Amino acid sequence: MSKGNSFENSWLLLIFNATAISLIADNTATTPITDIEVSLHTADPGEAGDQTTSETAYTNYARVAVARTDAGWTVTDNSVSPAANIDFAECGVTPGAAITHFAVGTAHTGAGVLLYSGTVSPNITLAEGVIPRLKTGSTITED
Repeated sequence: MSKGNSFENSWLLLIFNATAISLIADNTATTPITDIEVSLHTADPGEAGDQTTSETAYTNYARVAVARTDAGWTVTDNSVSPAANIDFAECGVTPGAAITHFAVGTAHTGAGVLLYSGTVSPNITLAEGVIPRLKTGSTITED
C-alpha cells in the first residue's frame, strides 16, 4: 500500500518544514524539535539502524543541525532537499572510510531516531583538510 501523492508532499512538509497537516498533525500540540540532525555514514544505516549505525568518526566530525523550515529544507513534488549546502567540520588527522550515505534524524548525539537515509553521490573521500559537503541536489523522495 502506498501514500497518496498529495499526502506524501504534506508528510515531507510536516517532517522537514514543521507544516501542520490539517486534521491530522499539529506541531503546536507539544514541543516539537526545531532542527533535524544530518549525519554522514560509511555504509547504509538501513531501515533497522539508528543515527549511529555506520556513522563516520573522522577527527572533528559532528552532526549538523538544519532548521525545520523552508529556509532549511526545500519540499516539492514529493521530494525534499537541503535549501543550502550542508557543510560538516573539516576532517582532521584521522579520516576513516569514505562517506557513502547521509541520514536525517532527531538527535544531535547518540542513537536518536533515524528518519531517512540516502546515498551520497559521488562518495566523499576523506583526507586531512577535506570539508564534507552535502549539496542542495541531495534528495530524499517519498513514493
